[in-house]
Amino acid sequence: MLSHMYRLLKGQSAFLALLFLLLSLTGVQAGEGIPTPEVKKINDRVYTLLGPIGFPSKENQGYMVNSAVLIGDEGVVLIDTGFSNEIGQHLKDTIAGITDKPVTHIINTHHHGDHMLGNSAFPDAEIISSKQCRELVKKEGYNWIGILKNMTGKAHADTRPIPAQTVYPQESRTNVTLQGIPMEFWVPAGSHTPGDMMVYLPGDKLLVSGDILVKKMIPSFVDAHVGSWIDTLAKIQKRDIETVIPGHGPLMTMADVKAMHQRMADLYAGIEAGYNQGMMDSEIRKTLDLSQWKKMKEFEGQMGININRAYLEIERESF
Repeated sequence: MLSHMYRLLKGQSAFLALLFLLLSLTGVQAGEGIPTPEVKKINDRVYTLLGPIGFPSKENQGYMVNSAVLIGDEGVVLIDTGFSNEIGQHLKDTIAGITDKPVTHIINTHHHGDHMLGNSAFPDAEIISSKQCRELVKKEGYNWIGILKNMTGKAHADTRPIPAQTVYPQESRTNVTLQGIPMEFWVPAGSHTPGDMMVYLPGDKLLVSGDILVKKMIPSFVDAHVGSWIDTLAKIQKRDIETVIPGHGPLMTMADVKAMHQRMADLYAGIEAGYNQGMMDSEIRKTLDLSQWKKMKEFEGQMGININRAYLEIERESF
């Protein structure tokens, strides 16, 4: 059913439209409050704020993303700001319990609303993203606010999409120093979205991946180039990394990265093999070993969409 709905929604931002449909059908109302982030200290200058795992819901009020807090010489670099101005303020208050330094820089790993609509809570911060992310925020940002309003039953008058002032081109790696912290902005070929950007801290052997990496939750393929994403996962494994802060879920190790890469490569190969045999995506699903995927959050809601999206990509690239 979800694969059929996805075809009907093709031509829009499919993920946004699908969320709107699902939330409208369930009649979601505003929840009582935003969950408290799980604060994990990685070292003296790096903390992560882990949000709940799962799709947006009345219980989590749209807060279901991980953020990274990098404490520099005179200020904080915050990576990903949540789904609303209210969530951004919630994160700001949490950061104030860690350090009295202000947030001076924000990095958005991609354009999905749960990662960037909290930008408006930090009016004095410089915002950084990939060039493609900035264009997608301009194009789709207000659509994400529409989804947020429907999900929470609130007007969110203070929430607005604020695109980056400083951007980096696709397929680039740029070494910078922010607040005394050396880091690399890694913009791969389109993977989870066309405008992903990861942040690598070589001195900390740390990668902040956005939704290119997730743990205990089904990754979303809807805005993805899945084949390129699989290639990006292979490239990550060649870097000197000990800790990954994923877009959703607990902290990851390189063993987790390797496991995700293998799952996605096997899935894509299975779908491609079925396509080459003339099968439809619904038929292919019956041939796939999905035992590992079934253990993850949101399997029922997302897996059919992912298989359909990969099938359409393989079909398109066969012409």
